[in-house]
Amino acid sequence: MRILTAGESHGEYLSTIIEGFPKGVRIEQDFINQELKRRMSGVGRGKRMSLEDDKVEIISGLRNKITLGSPITILVKNKDVKIFSQNKDEFPPLYIPRPAHADLSGALKYNESDIRNILERASARETVSRVCVGAVCKQFLLNFNIDIASFTAGVGTILSELKPKSVSDIKAKTKVSQLNCIDQKKEKLMIKEIEKSQTEKDSLGGITEIWIEGVPCGLGTFMHFDKRLDSKLAYYLMSIPAVKGVEVGLGFEYAKMRGSLSHDEIYYSKAKGFYRNTNNSGGIEGGISTGEPIVLRIAMKPIATLRRPLKSVNLITKSAEKAIVERSDTCAIAACAIIAEGMSAIAITESFLEKFGSDTLSEIKTAYRTYAKNLDNL
Repeated sequence: MRILTAGESHGEYLSTIIEGFPKGVRIEQDFINQELKRRMSGVGRGKRMSLEDDKVEIISGLRNKITLGSPITILVKNKDVKIFSQNKDEFPPLYIPRPAHADLSGALKYNESDIRNILERASARETVSRVCVGAVCKQFLLNFNIDIASFTAGVGTILSELKPKSVSDIKAKTKVSQLNCIDQKKEKLMIKEIEKSQTEKDSLGGITEIWIEGVPCGLGTFMHFDKRLDSKLAYYLMSIPAVKGVEVGLGFEYAKMRGSLSHDEIYYSKAKGFYRNTNNSGGIEGGISTGEPIVLRIAMKPIATLRRPLKSVNLITKSAEKAIVERSDTCAIAACAIIAEGMSAIAITESFLEKFGSDTLSEIKTAYRTYAKNLDNL
């Protein structure tokens, strides 16, 4: 499967092409729109979210809601359009880069003095396209009872140690949450922290945990480093703007423990087959899914654009100046979680298609059933 996204933050459209997606999968546009609405939610989001009303238009690759096997093209029209491909806009040039953005490194890489030409594409607005692709992949995965959910585990110094029982438990507990959190007590403290940061014209990051249930044993491989399932998931999650760390299972906690207390012991019964009573590995061993829930955590840095800007340097005059101030969020951890779900869905779908084929849903189901039957007979 190959994915191409295009579009600028204040351009007319965000567009996406998905190539290599199987024929015969039912895709509901309303489900994609619901995912986009989730991306726009959460305490700490900025004014842009009140301006946009993201809705998709699928213009190729489907007939009567069923995929054709041909490239799928998805468009999302921006309402806050300020730059155009053919007409001159009224945006003044920007010369002062913001710390922690792509502004300076991008300007140097592309020999650019007007930072507007960097930030328009580097903007996290591009993740709208990724959520669209993730929503398509989620609908494919549901054919095999693979489901994904996420929750906010921390904002700033406020951390929750509460663990869910399952994906359905996460969905039930986050349904009424303002911050995609399963811990109501800690959520109140997180919201207060965001409101305080907003008042102080500062920003916050946080931690999101992603659960993926129903993944069969055997996705990914130890044969090639770039095909390992954990490396693919880490790669895709790290590609999300502002994500600076990824953990699988216990993650960094492994470094504090002895092997005898951290590794998942293996058992067998006729009823269950091979199983484990713990899941410290996060559902992946040796780059291969174990059949246990895949558990991932990501660390999101504080939003880089501040209303109380940091020190910077003018690209033209080289004089010290305050960084430019662009409209931004105070905390986007809830949105980051939805993007992370989407990127995880893409990674799992790609590994699934690598193992079971990719032409048609009916052929994939046949291959999957044969494989599952072989596992049961071991």
